Amino acid sequence: MGILVDGTWKTEAEYANGEGEFERQPSRFRAWVEDRKDADFPLEPDRYHLYVSYACPWAHRVLIVRALKGLQEVLPVTVVDPWMGDDGWFFSERLGCEPDPNLGAQYLRELYVAAEPMCSGRVTVPLLWDKRARRIVNNESRDLIKMLDRVFSRLATRPCVLWPESSDQAIGEMIDQNYGPVNNGVYRAGFASTQAAYEAAVQALFARLGECERSLGQRPFLCGEVATAADVCLFTTLLRFEPVYHYHFKCNLYPLRAFPRLWEFTRALYQVPEIRATCRLDHVKLHYFTSHKHINPTGIVPSGPVLDLDAPVQPRLSRPFAR
Repeated sequence: MGILVDGTWKTEAEYANGEGEFERQPSRFRAWVEDRKDADFPLEPDRYHLYVSYACPWAHRVLIVRALKGLQEVLPVTVVDPWMGDDGWFFSERLGCEPDPNLGAQYLRELYVAAEPMCSGRVTVPLLWDKRARRIVNNESRDLIKMLDRVFSRLATRPCVLWPESSDQAIGEMIDQNYGPVNNGVYRAGFASTQAAYEAAVQALFARLGECERSLGQRPFLCGEVATAADVCLFTTLLRFEPVYHYHFKCNLYPLRAFPRLWEFTRALYQVPEIRATCRLDHVKLHYFTSHKHINPTGIVPSGPVLDLDAPVQPRLSRPFAR
């Protein structure tokens, strides 16, 4: 794992601060595509390109929204190799990955430097690239979810709405409530370098999972009767929970299946055809178990667990995005 410092790549092995706590850096690029001809980044078909990793839960969120909205024809995507070494995300031709079609780059960091020669910070996915201006628009998953759902709707081929204006605050608050203890919490546990930091992260994680379990006893989805962006944001963490986080990140107070409603919720979203097509657990396991040598020095990828993600779900969960 590494970091850009004034446009130069520096290899870095540190994941935690002085207290042993994992700290995630804020996203560097936060511009928006707008449906105005005079905008810095105007909405146009095939002007933008999305870079993702199937392994990354943050990129996976955006891939799901792209699929549910039917934006595949107007927003092409390139998948980076699932393994991340000292040189960061890179392009390959294995496991469904492809070379970079825009700059012919070998490493994702080359796009960051092309967009901003003195760029400093982590090189992350998802990344929205403006092919015409040769600039990065945005690398924050939450922004990109809302952008695809709202701004790109005019170009969408499916009527799915994930972040409606009428529920804007409720969805945003739910995403916030799950981000710290769950989405980022699994990393806070896995990358902690002290016992105290690890214990705090794990306790907060399972406390919040318990709250979500109780909430799903009152309604089928986090914000009501239909699934929204808040459910997508939780789903990508839950899908990875038993294959990776439960033992690789030591989030093992309980397996996810100990929360029957959360487990059914995970299966319900997975069984949506558009979502299923974005789920590559082979990439997920290969990334985590081979990229984090300080956690898994041998790089052995476990065969299990066996998960019956196609087990039936209740009828009220069987059409999450029906309108």
